[in-house]
Amino acid sequence: MPSVLIVLFLLSIHIYEKAHGFPTLAGKYRSRSTFLAGFDDRRSVMDDVGKIISLLVVNEMVQTSFPSLAFSESGAADPSNKYAPEFVQSYSDFTTTPEGWKYRDVKVGTGGVAINKGDRLVYDWSGYTIGYFGRPFEAKGGPQGGAFDKDIDYFRTVVGSNTIVPALEKAMLTMKPGGIRQVLVPYGPESYPADDLEHTRVGPKPTTFSGQRALNFVLENPRLDRTLLFNVKLVRVDKGTEKGGFTRGSI
Repeated sequence: MPSVLIVLFLLSIHIYEKAHGFPTLAGKYRSRSTFLAGFDDRRSVMDDVGKIISLLVVNEMVQTSFPSLAFSESGAADPSNKYAPEFVQSYSDFTTTPEGWKYRDVKVGTGGVAINKGDRLVYDWSGYTIGYFGRPFEAKGGPQGGAFDKDIDYFRTVVGSNTIVPALEKAMLTMKPGGIRQVLVPYGPESYPADDLEHTRVGPKPTTFSGQRALNFVLENPRLDRTLLFNVKLVRVDKGTEKGGFTRGSI
């Protein structure tokens, strides 16, 4: 590989000189000043090209010594490289769905209410970029109870309205009120859409600017593992009525 780079190095200098009218090594200079000007131009070109070749050599050395760092042009780990890391980490204690998202029950809720299209789900959640250092983009902490536990603080979505991450809605469909479930969502059709970075069309939207920035940093980076972890608590199910309203469910 180094010998090929040297040939490319010399060839690139020759092509550059011919294109810009530089005197070649075999050419004659009319004066000492012309010679020096040509020498300075040649040295400048060689310096620039040399830097590029050096970067190529270093890159080749890194890829040879550390094949796990190999990437394809798309930015994803090269699947043909047996040393390439998997972007979606393995979570053996999670149940994998046919769509590719995974879930695990932390606490099973109570009640036998059936969730149907048109019902309103009242829930609370937190989210983490589990594939990228586990950074929170929506965290729940601090004291609970009192003003922190009011109904107004909860989130809501109507089943079938397509207003939250698809995998998260599907995960709640089989939950019971009071239940807590962890949901692993790989990047793709079951996650946040790429054309809604404000998260106004498809939520849940982080409640802080820093949380939204942390989420978008991962979603917009194809070289990162964009798998997300949601912790969701189903607070209650408000059944839809024929008049378009809701009958408040029990907690």
